[in-house]
Amino acid sequence: MFPQALGYIGFRAKELDDWRGYGAKLLGFQVVDKSRTTLAFRMDDRKQRVLIDADGGEGLKFIGWEVADAAALDKLAARVEAEGVAVARASRALAEERRVKDLVVFNDPLGNRLELFHGGESTSDPFVPGRNISGFRTGPLGLGHIVMTVERIEEAASFYRETLGFGLSDYYSRPFPGMFFHVNPRHHSLAMIQTGKSGVHHMMVELFSFDDVGQGYDLAQIDERRLAVTLGRHAGDYMTSFYTWTPSAFMVEYGWGGRSIDPKSWRPRERVEGPSIWGHERTWLSPEKRAEARQMRLDNAAKGLRQPVQVIEGNYELNPGTCPWWDAVKKSQRSAS
Repeated sequence: MFPQALGYIGFRAKELDDWRGYGAKLLGFQVVDKSRTTLAFRMDDRKQRVLIDADGGEGLKFIGWEVADAAALDKLAARVEAEGVAVARASRALAEERRVKDLVVFNDPLGNRLELFHGGESTSDPFVPGRNISGFRTGPLGLGHIVMTVERIEEAASFYRETLGFGLSDYYSRPFPGMFFHVNPRHHSLAMIQTGKSGVHHMMVELFSFDDVGQGYDLAQIDERRLAVTLGRHAGDYMTSFYTWTPSAFMVEYGWGGRSIDPKSWRPRERVEGPSIWGHERTWLSPEKRAEARQMRLDNAAKGLRQPVQVIEGNYELNPGTCPWWDAVKKSQRSAS
C-alpha cells in the first residue's frame, strides 16, 4: 500500500534554455521535448523522470511517489483522506501527461503537492544520455532522493511516517537538524533539514561509475557560480558526491556509491558525526555553521572515521592486499567483530 519509490519530480523555472543545457550537458539527462513551456528528461527506461514547467517561478512543483498497483493507490488515498487531507483523483489528461496509468493528488502539511501513482510508462527505446556517462542507478530504487527544507521537522515527519508509511533511516542535530526516510533499500528517498523556512533543498541522482561523477565535477567547475557543495562523502548513505545550483534556485547532488539497507531489519540511529565524513564544504551555510560543519569533519578525521566503499557488480576490481600493516588491521577488525 505504501510508496515504494520516488517516481518523478516536477520543478518550476523562469525559462527552459538554461535547464535544457544544464540537464543534458552537465547531469547527462536525455532531453524529451514537450511543448513551448514544458520540458521533460529521461534517466532510464521510463519515458520521463524530471519535468520542468516554465511558469515564471522556481523551486518544487510536485513530487510523484510510486505505489505497486491500483489497489495500493486506492488504499493509500483512503488512508490519507481519513486524516482529513483533501485528496483528488487526477484527470485522464493529467495521467497521460505524467505518463502513468492513474494518480491522486494532495498536499503535505508543508503545502507541497504530492502525487501518488501507479503504472509508470516505460519504453524500449534506448536511453541516450546528454553526455557520455555510464547511466543512473534507478529501477526499483526510484530516480534518487529529494531533500526538503522545513521550519519544524517533527510536524512534517509525523505525516510521512504515520500516514504515508515512510521508514526513518537516521537523524542528526548538528550543524543543523536533519531526518532521513526510506521507502525501499535506498538509504533515503526523502530527507528534511530544519532551516527555518520551507522549500526544496536538493534532488540527488546516483551514477553507476565514480568517473562519471569526477568528470561532472570538472564540468561544474568551469562556471564558478555553478558549484554549491564541494566533493565529499556522506556519513549516512556513504555517497561520494558534489552539488550544483540548478537554474531554479535549488541544488542537484551528483553522486556514486550509495548504501543499500534492508528496510525490514533496519534500525535508525543518531548520526553524531554529522552529515559528512569528509569534504562537502557547503557554500549555502552561514559562516558560523560552515565553521561548525568543518570542525565536525576534522573531528571525524582525528577519530579515524572510515566506512566501506559501496560497490555494485561491474564498477570495481578487487586488488590483492600488499601492505603487511593493512593486512594486520583487517585481521584485527575481523577478530573484533
